[in-house]
Amino acid sequence: KLLRAATESSRHKGGSPRQPPPNPTAATSPPCRVTVPPRPNRRLVANRLRSRPLCCALRSSHCSRAQGFPQACLEQAAPAAKMTASAVFILDMKGKVIISRNYRGDVPMNCVERFSGHVLEAEANDERPVWLEHGTTYIYIKYNNLYIMAVTQRNSNAAMILLFLYRLVEVFKDYFKELEEESIRDNFVITYELMDEMMDFGYPQVSEPKILREYITQEAHKLEVVKPPMAVTNAVSWRSEGIKHRKNEIFLDVVERLNLLVAANGTLLRSEILGSLKMRSYLSGMPELKLGLNDKLLFEATGRRTGGRGLSKGKAVEMEDIKFHQCVRLARFENDRTISFIPPDGEFELMSYRLNTQVKPLIWIEAVVEPHSHSRIEYMIKAKSQFKQRSTANNVEIVVPVPADADTPSFKTSIGTVKYAPERDAIVW
Repeated sequence: KLLRAATESSRHKGGSPRQPPPNPTAATSPPCRVTVPPRPNRRLVANRLRSRPLCCALRSSHCSRAQGFPQACLEQAAPAAKMTASAVFILDMKGKVIISRNYRGDVPMNCVERFSGHVLEAEANDERPVWLEHGTTYIYIKYNNLYIMAVTQRNSNAAMILLFLYRLVEVFKDYFKELEEESIRDNFVITYELMDEMMDFGYPQVSEPKILREYITQEAHKLEVVKPPMAVTNAVSWRSEGIKHRKNEIFLDVVERLNLLVAANGTLLRSEILGSLKMRSYLSGMPELKLGLNDKLLFEATGRRTGGRGLSKGKAVEMEDIKFHQCVRLARFENDRTISFIPPDGEFELMSYRLNTQVKPLIWIEAVVEPHSHSRIEYMIKAKSQFKQRSTANNVEIVVPVPADADTPSFKTSIGTVKYAPERDAIVW
């Protein structure tokens, strides 16, 4: 860019000279020498970000005033970061700071006072997870009795910062079991260590709990020579190298939940299935697994290639809102709809999905409400199973809501057990 400026000035030697912008300090200021560093190694980006040799020099307002850089040159040389958080705060319900970490030092730490006033004054239906005030962007989530907030003054990706905050909550839950104000106060040291390892100079680093446990433990002693685990510098950050099991085995569970919306006359208005694939992996080394599904898009693509022979009517399903674990190769899935991945060790959720389809209810419920007087009402609940005889339903629970002022309701049932749950204002069959 400096060469481009020199070339443009040489073009105007033959004509009228270009008038430079007025700069009172340009006549007395010495020339500024800018050395472009070599392309850094990917594995050492986190450490090189601390020095900021060129980026800091070009973005500094003092340098632009003293050395006489053109403003257009400065804007081109300093692209906006994709995801940078200046500071992260953990606050209680009253907006008081429990713990904070300043990563970049470009945002005053008293900006949290504006956040406290905004949250306390906002109504329940007017809470926004992202809002801007005086050039500072506030991004926060609420979990139990805590607010986890990040602030930045750059044009950062708000969705990525939100994702980092949710990952921070998952790591805290993995370490403390229950994330609440008391658990944060009882584990100040561990909390600071986790925040330092998960983010460096505002850039996310390692966020996998199993990898963090390799070098952040709750024991009081520390190793004399600390070596970074292989997973930190490896492309597969969710799995450590050298894992060995006496017996290689893997378990896959498909868990689906059916949601139904039924009208008062018994008409089925809407039905959907929310499913997830949960895996338990006990494999040695770095195994690569492949999983195929009866996806409608896969069969349609196969049918186009084979002239329709790949289609199977009634067997394909159209999955929506698919969410994968970070181990899944998304490019491979977009290409041929194959789920290819290197699984983490232990239990994890591989993917979740939603099926928007008409499904017959497994258990059909009929409720007849008959009022007898101003203070007495009678319910008659009928349940009918609609699945095949070879299948069984276990732990079936039907909740019948009753008014909050119900007094000692009496009931009887032909099968199963029934009880009154006053804390739920319901009868549980």
